[in-house]
Amino acid sequence: MDLSAINPILLIAALMSAATPILLAATGELVAERAGVLNLGVEGMMIVGAICGFAIAVETGSPVVGFIAAALGGAMLSLLFAFLTQVTLANQVASGLALTLFGLGLSALLGQGYVGIKPPRMPDVNFGFLADIPVIGPILFSHDPILYFGIGLVAAVWAALKFTRAGLVLRAVGENHDAAHALGYKVVRIRTLAIMFGGACAGMGGAYISLIRVPQWTEGMTAGVGWIALALVVFASWKPWRVLLGAYLFGGITQLQLNLQGAGVAIPVEYLAMSPYVITIVVLVILSADKSAAPGSLGRTFHASS
Repeated sequence: MDLSAINPILLIAALMSAATPILLAATGELVAERAGVLNLGVEGMMIVGAICGFAIAVETGSPVVGFIAAALGGAMLSLLFAFLTQVTLANQVASGLALTLFGLGLSALLGQGYVGIKPPRMPDVNFGFLADIPVIGPILFSHDPILYFGIGLVAAVWAALKFTRAGLVLRAVGENHDAAHALGYKVVRIRTLAIMFGGACAGMGGAYISLIRVPQWTEGMTAGVGWIALALVVFASWKPWRVLLGAYLFGGITQLQLNLQGAGVAIPVEYLAMSPYVITIVVLVILSADKSAAPGSLGRTFHASS
């Protein structure tokens, strides 16, 4: 066992990258749930985004185009969920589970010709001399643009929900869709847009895994990240900054357990592999002891005639 092989600076920098897929997916799901929609299909949208982004990036040679395609792929798949739950009024839980199963199968089919292919690399943001600052430089100024986009997205969602009229309307629909409908708001349209936003974010989170985090295509490579994103939203009490904290906590423990495995720590690999999930959930449960109530209409079907 050689713990000296673990570089704390590189560990912190790596945890930011490890947290980004779950941060993107959880932020999108938070917006959908604040609109009153419980979409359990996050895993399916992530894996479809992963293969869409990977395939388009390989074919075009541009990872940026790949991320755009991933967002579109996730949003298009989420439209299926929106149609089932907002138009045909199907059960949200059952529809979300079906979406995950459909996404896993569809991605396996689409990805058959991309196994073993290396995608184009996304260059890091050039911060010039800032990247050379000891300690701070490698941690904060040596990452890809999608990582910074994820942090900015959290700030933008927080500000939009708290300070804008659109955010107020979204929260009103999530709290009481009947009252929002009585005031003249288009509940189905608002929820559909929230669902599509969540799908686009999940798709980008999946593409981050296949293009940056693990630059290759492997069937089922999201490996449950979508489910952790769902749990983060709930345990974070539907607050964007708590989602950021939870995502970084999960990413940090994930990266730490990989480093511990590499250092030869005398702990069974299975226990190390499960530790990010257990510790993240325990900490977030403690933090959410004072949690506010869930959106009042979360998971409830809206009947336009009501």
